Amino acid sequence: MQTMKTVKFIAITAVLCFITASCTNYDKLLKSNDYEAKYAAAMRYYENNSYSKAIQLFENLTLYYRGKENAENIGWYYAQALLKEKDYYTAGYQFKRFARQFPYSERVEEAAFLSAYCKYNDSPSYSLDQSQTKLAIEEFENFAERWPRSNHMPEVNKYLDEMREKLMKKDYEIAYGYYFIEEYSAAYESLKNFLNLYPEAPMREDAMFYMLRSGYRFAANSREEKQKERMQQVVNDFDRFSSSFSNSKYLSEAQDIYTKARAALAKMEQADKKN
Repeated sequence: MQTMKTVKFIAITAVLCFITASCTNYDKLLKSNDYEAKYAAAMRYYENNSYSKAIQLFENLTLYYRGKENAENIGWYYAQALLKEKDYYTAGYQFKRFARQFPYSERVEEAAFLSAYCKYNDSPSYSLDQSQTKLAIEEFENFAERWPRSNHMPEVNKYLDEMREKLMKKDYEIAYGYYFIEEYSAAYESLKNFLNLYPEAPMREDAMFYMLRSGYRFAANSREEKQKERMQQVVNDFDRFSSSFSNSKYLSEAQDIYTKARAALAKMEQADKKN
């Protein structure tokens, strides 16, 4: 039993010594001016999937090898290591930089695709700010324009569809948000813009209904001289809604809004005749 414990202790000690020695050697290498040794080690770490160590070495080598023979390889594998570590923001920056620095490289198409792909991976859910999504869309569109026959085009189109749907959901959430907080004028305009921008949106029925309801509530609370024009717009919006969605789940409430708008118009017309 004592012998087993001794063997185990020796084994653990040996492993710890090896790790300590490895760390010491790596730290020395980082501080070294032997750039050829650093380059060889960086490639070795990359091939052995030790990406975090490779990243530090590639980062260290970037300035020294600028304009030299291995500069392209360092830029490429540095970006690849960052991608494999899922540091999408930095990887995207490095792939874009690679494409700028080596425009005639045989890897430039792949670098441009991966730059956009990294932005796609950094794109948040639709409920959050979509600035990164818009940047990713722009990069994929630029990629498609430059390499329309690329083998990546099926992926590009898939990612573009996915991100455009995300923007559509975000725009609807914003437009509906105005209705929710009872900002009916802003809700009406936002929902109208949404419908113009996304004529095939799956939430088109909801958007048209909330636009109708917002329009009526906005009209009902308008100044007297504006009410007639705005109530007539409610009637027009109902006609479009009912012709587009004759079996809508909202049809009964929409008809009630229409009836109220027509009654308000009739009352205003009678008042005009008296005057």
